[in-house]
Amino acid sequence: MNWLSPFQYDFMLAALGVGAVVGIVCAVLSCFLVLKGWSLMGDAISHAVLPGIVLAHVAGVPLPIGAFCSGLFCAVSTGFIKSHSRVKEDTVMGVVFTGLFALGLVLFTKVESDQHLNHILFGSLLGIPRAQIIQTGVIGAGTLLVTLALRRDLLLFCFDPAHARSIGLNTARLNYLLLSLVALSIVAALQAVGIILVVAMLVTPGCFAYLLTDRFGRMLWLAAGSAVGSCLGGVYVSFFINGSTGACIVLLQSTCFLLALMFAPKRGLLASRWRRQAALVEGVPTGKRG
Repeated sequence: MNWLSPFQYDFMLAALGVGAVVGIVCAVLSCFLVLKGWSLMGDAISHAVLPGIVLAHVAGVPLPIGAFCSGLFCAVSTGFIKSHSRVKEDTVMGVVFTGLFALGLVLFTKVESDQHLNHILFGSLLGIPRAQIIQTGVIGAGTLLVTLALRRDLLLFCFDPAHARSIGLNTARLNYLLLSLVALSIVAALQAVGIILVVAMLVTPGCFAYLLTDRFGRMLWLAAGSAVGSCLGGVYVSFFINGSTGACIVLLQSTCFLLALMFAPKRGLLASRWRRQAALVEGVPTGKRG
């Protein structure tokens, strides 16, 4: 077996590049979602983009526009229903995104076309055309630049919204800005891993980094590093096992999270167990030890 053979093909090099871009964008946003407690929001928007994609395909509109509009509609609808009812936000998100996803599935099965939309559900990173490579790069770069430029305001909004309001920040605007950035990142990642797996890209890197550090700057670097490494490794492994590229990427990310969960220096399960044992030993009188 030639371990360098994947690098001889242009489609593999393109997949590695697009995977790295998608990994960085999703990882950076996942840090904000984890701090804000919006992991389910990423899941909701990723599933809610399906009807917009199908309708855009029928109308002849570029698919990213339909996906973005549908995802943003899901986010705005969730906020509106939460503000005008007694139902909690996580429950509202569950109702809205399952309803929109079901609508998308119905439209998906009824639309007759010579083009297959299955790559929207499951991703098609190894077969991504040049036009979509450019599209993913532009959307991903724009989303990343805006996120990093406003990272201090977004961090304060996610960590302490009350303090953000008290110093004059427009939290409503930041709320919709973050939702828009999430929707754009999902649009960028659709071609890579599809609707079903994109939620893992928006949650797992941030969870992984959160277990390893208390500093947000370091959290961003750890999340981005794990995401890029998982994307590159997933593309590479999928070439040899002839498996789903998106699934391989997510499996590697999940493996990173499980390792951090077990071995993280402060928050890992083993570290917690050692601290409990040390506390028990310190609590036993000296004459009774051993």
